[in-house]
Amino acid sequence: MTEAVHATSGLQVCAVPGLPRINANDDLAALIGSACAAVIWPDGTTGVHDGDILVITSKIVSKAEGRVVAAASRDDLIDAESVRTLATKVTPKNTTRIVETRHGLVMAAAGIDASNVEAGTVVLLPVDPDASARRLRMSLTASLGARLAVVVTDTMGRAWRNGLTDNAIGVAGLVCLDDHTGRTDAYGRTLEMTVVAIADEVASAADLVKGKSREVPVAIVRGLGDAVTSADGPGACALVRPRNEDLFWLGTSEALSAGRASAGEHRRTVRHFTGGAVSGQVIEGAIASAITAPAPHHATPWRFMVLRHDPIRTVLLDAMRDRWVSDLRATEGFTEEAISARVARGDLLRTAPVVVLPFIDLSAGAHTYPDEARNAAERDLFMVAGGASVQNLMVNLAAANVGSAWISSTMFCAEVVLEALALPATYLPLGALAVGHPGSTPPVRTPLDPGAFMLDVPQRLDPESTRD
Repeated sequence: MTEAVHATSGLQVCAVPGLPRINANDDLAALIGSACAAVIWPDGTTGVHDGDILVITSKIVSKAEGRVVAAASRDDLIDAESVRTLATKVTPKNTTRIVETRHGLVMAAAGIDASNVEAGTVVLLPVDPDASARRLRMSLTASLGARLAVVVTDTMGRAWRNGLTDNAIGVAGLVCLDDHTGRTDAYGRTLEMTVVAIADEVASAADLVKGKSREVPVAIVRGLGDAVTSADGPGACALVRPRNEDLFWLGTSEALSAGRASAGEHRRTVRHFTGGAVSGQVIEGAIASAITAPAPHHATPWRFMVLRHDPIRTVLLDAMRDRWVSDLRATEGFTEEAISARVARGDLLRTAPVVVLPFIDLSAGAHTYPDEARNAAERDLFMVAGGASVQNLMVNLAAANVGSAWISSTMFCAEVVLEALALPATYLPLGALAVGHPGSTPPVRTPLDPGAFMLDVPQRLDPESTRD
């Protein structure tokens, strides 16, 4: 829990005018100290007092630290100053990139600013704003003889809100977060999750008297002496929410793109389900995805039967089991114990909340040829289309956090399946899918090397070279 900050009865914010244009290697602390000493407060006092907070725009910190660079390629600069892109907004006027900087800040264009600098140049954020705040605090405290805090700020947009505000990106000597957890409100209720961002509120308050157009980059906030600490403290990094706690760590289009890219590998075989029901909407959504698979001759040959607790499900599985046992008994080398173990693999289709039976209907577009070779190839074409649809279905289920396991058993006794379900002979079973909510998190998939599955392209041979 952070240190408690007692409520203040009043707050004063005063601009610090008189600073010159800042250039690289200027003694920024000395220039700010001189300007602060000349500040006159409404009560007639001057300078700074113990407990005052100096709020400094990051741009002058960056200028003094030599962070003004040529604006050759804005995108290259953004790439160099950021660790990832969260969102991209394209408009007729320009393209805005919301990125995470190396500091952990999420902001447009990595905080790169082209205002109030010479044409053809831009200003980058300080390399380490917290370190900059600590250095300035040490120098200003010594030169002004007062217990001070320093907040370095930059302008940021806010999700779902119009307008910009100043936020703290570097802090020294100030309680950044005031955690109210465990305190009681005016009605005696215990507060559970209220944490006030003191440093950001100070930054925004100070910005009301600063501003780009007025060219007043420094302000003093008075009245929060209880929040000013003797130690530098953790800095503004305490304000950055850890990524694993961030509910909005990607923009919409980027999240969709990442989902598409990882959809296939997200699908895992799940054989243990909870007892929870799978909604019909989820199943229909998965089938809607399945029927977008490619198919020969612009056909739509996919068919699906969804079985929940229908009596026919037991009838079908019993008939398939009997056929399987009969086939195994007729196969040399299978003992009754081995047969029981093999047949038990199909029990998942009895216990899964949902069973989806996919089929291909050859009457829905398959061509007929005078020779069996081409007819067999035609069936293969449609079976491939069926496999693509099954994969689509399973990937869509996985995207909805619903597990599935493909079991091939219906393909070994097609005539039994068609008879039990009263389906025509043109239907080709494509196995069965056990579907349900995963009973546990599947283990991490071991990555495979794509190169191990890629065939070398044969070199074209001179026909003469193949002759003896």
